[in-house]
Amino acid sequence: MSAYIIFVLEMIGTVAFSISGAMTGIRKGMDILGISILGLTTAVGGGVMRDLILGITPPKTFQNPVYAMVAIATALLVCTPWVQNLFSKRQNYYDLVMLWMDSVGLGIFTVVGIETAYSVSTDFSLFLMVFVGAVTGVGGGVLRDVMAQDPPYIFVKHFYASASLIGAVVCALLWETLGQSVSIIAGVAVVLVLRLLAAKFRWSLPKPSSAEEE
Repeated sequence: MSAYIIFVLEMIGTVAFSISGAMTGIRKGMDILGISILGLTTAVGGGVMRDLILGITPPKTFQNPVYAMVAIATALLVCTPWVQNLFSKRQNYYDLVMLWMDSVGLGIFTVVGIETAYSVSTDFSLFLMVFVGAVTGVGGGVLRDVMAQDPPYIFVKHFYASASLIGAVVCALLWETLGQSVSIIAGVAVVLVLRLLAAKFRWSLPKPSSAEEE
């Protein structure tokens, strides 16, 4: 898979996560600056964590400002009146967009994390590959939720981090046997399908009885 295709995937993931961050900021009543920062953090936060773990300094976000620029522009677009009017008229649009943007961003950034790790070294262990993929996928969302003073989505919502971990395992295992393109497509597909099925059927991991009562 060419560097151009990887870049396109990164841009799609950046836009998707920026939208979810901006929509969270709007829901929290933040001003335009806060919404922009939340969109930016959600879009690039996981990638910054990934690069620091892999020893890529400065992180790619600071080497190429296009990621930050696209994230901020997307967040500002979400703030426009016509977008806000659309969501104010139909609440189900908000929930549906949040689900899809979070799922698409999660799938793309999970496999991009693994691709970045392979670009640094092919000798990394499977554990590191999966860990880096999952951190890239969920890291921005964790920062978004902490900054918005929400419980991190990965700890309370149905099958979020688990979908990223499973997709990362699939991608990493297929990489050596079926190649980069197939493994990336398979990883994204697994994450996306699991997230959508979990949302539809309300799958969740088991909780202690005391937590369920609360």
